[in-house]
Amino acid sequence: MRKNKTIIFIIITVLALLIAGSIFDSFFNKTEPAAEPSVLDVIRERKVLRVGTTGDYQPMSYLDPQTGKYEGFDDELAKDLARSLGVEIEYVPTSWPTLMEDTLSGKFDLAICGVTITDARKEQALMSDGYMINGKTILCRKEDADKFASLEDINRPEVRVMVNPGGLNEKFARENLPDVELIIHDVNQEIPSLIAEGEADIMITEVAEAGYYVRKDSRLAAPLYLEPFTEGQIGIMMPKGSEELLDYVNQFLKDEKESGRIDELMGDYILIY
Repeated sequence: MRKNKTIIFIIITVLALLIAGSIFDSFFNKTEPAAEPSVLDVIRERKVLRVGTTGDYQPMSYLDPQTGKYEGFDDELAKDLARSLGVEIEYVPTSWPTLMEDTLSGKFDLAICGVTITDARKEQALMSDGYMINGKTILCRKEDADKFASLEDINRPEVRVMVNPGGLNEKFARENLPDVELIIHDVNQEIPSLIAEGEADIMITEVAEAGYYVRKDSRLAAPLYLEPFTEGQIGIMMPKGSEELLDYVNQFLKDEKESGRIDELMGDYILIY
């Protein structure tokens, strides 16, 4: 009887040790799940940088309907960024009304199309350091340049102000020019010509865009080019969760500034005086 009890005790002891060992091994030597690759890793593995762009904002990002190719300040900047990563570019069309939604949905890796850095955008997405100073200003016909020296001069019922829908130009006009006749025109790049032709009196735009169109069309003027209503910075936008990509982009922009590349692009596309 004692022998049987001894055998049972040994069996129970062995089983207990086996179970304990299994628990110990499971707890201390469990296999960690593989880390998710970062957005930067995915881009390099894919060998393609997906760039969101509206293609309607001269001279930052413009899709030439005749060639089917993008051009402008931000096109060249995006190409520089892709080269630094050792990848190709794939442009993904977006629009100002859907820009944030498309960014957050991961439709593209980042947006480079003259995106102004704002607190509202930074609350929802990641914004890079600024790489170009910009601000709200106006385009008008050259013969009317002396009429418009302030917001007060513009904010009158007889003044027709034209803006593109869904972006900061419309927002600025609605908040600061409540008394004007506000005209919404879907195609942003058509507005300067419509101003020159007398279809409206004022285009609310940015310093960058105003400088481009004054250089392009002698009928236009930007009387407040050096005194914009607002001051801001243009940056690169990407969805949250892309922090490693953000760090890379900020270092890239720092290098572009220090090398003189940003100044070169400013001279080529922006400055008019």
